[in-house]
Amino acid sequence: MSDCIEAVERGFLSHARGETIPAGVLGTHVDHGGFHVKAAGLRDAGGRPIYAAKVNANFPSNPDRNGLPTIQGAILLFDAANGSLLALLDSIAITSLRTAAATAVAAKYLAPDRPTVTICGCGEQSRSQLRALACVHQLERVMAFDLRAGRARSFADDMAAELRVDVAPVPDLSHAARETSVWVTCTTAQRWFLGREHVAPGAFVAAVGADNPLKQEIEPELLASSAVVADVLEQCAAFGDLHHAIASGLMRREDVRAELADVVSGRKPGRLSPDEIVVFDSTGTALQDVAAAALTYERALASGIGLTVHLAGGDCTA
Repeated sequence: MSDCIEAVERGFLSHARGETIPAGVLGTHVDHGGFHVKAAGLRDAGGRPIYAAKVNANFPSNPDRNGLPTIQGAILLFDAANGSLLALLDSIAITSLRTAAATAVAAKYLAPDRPTVTICGCGEQSRSQLRALACVHQLERVMAFDLRAGRARSFADDMAAELRVDVAPVPDLSHAARETSVWVTCTTAQRWFLGREHVAPGAFVAAVGADNPLKQEIEPELLASSAVVADVLEQCAAFGDLHHAIASGLMRREDVRAELADVVSGRKPGRLSPDEIVVFDSTGTALQDVAAAALTYERALASGIGLTVHLAGGDCTA
């Protein structure tokens, strides 16, 4: 996780310097879920230009309906200098890691020290989120909320043992509101549930779940009264929590303080005062995918892991 955080942070810094191939995204809705395609490019650790295209299926009801993961998909990694296909990678773990890594990068620059964290939504992504936060901050205490109380209890027990930190389930968000200085929302909610009454002055909110226009986790009024940092402004305005604040007439794109790349590079300010509430609208950019995929590919080659497939244009590692 710590290596993925470093790779993702370098990716955002490269983007701020204009050294990346611009990201693109395409989404399609179907019954019970949808598909999205995300693609972007940057230079790997050796300076080689690389390009990644990810196709993910996102079916939130899969675990209960079909016994399958919510997220399934694949990443194609290319040499961007000559177009050769380098690798085919499963996207489940990479998506989980890179999403959490972006939260950690944002928290590194925008969250208060020694935070008390509340995790909203205790699925697999929540575990990656907490692991990532633990890499960049010493966690004071963690509270876990899920509509399924049993899942929150399991999360608390598992993560307390893994991270050796106090983790406890809470029955509702009001129990966590006063103490929480870092909120992470990673749910499939289609109506906001985290509002102004929950978030104390000085808190940091990582809004992770709204990755299509139908999803929403954050009250538009909370966004409008906070400093908002977007992972990619174009995406957040199209389908993040920012999208709903703009649609309600409470915000404009121009009201967003910065993109995360601007904050990482120092080009724009992040937090301006200790009492300011900062919301990180995280819709997930392909820059994160290509950074994590390149790191995975390099580690696979070094370790001799994977299956080499001979294609007409050369060899691909799967």
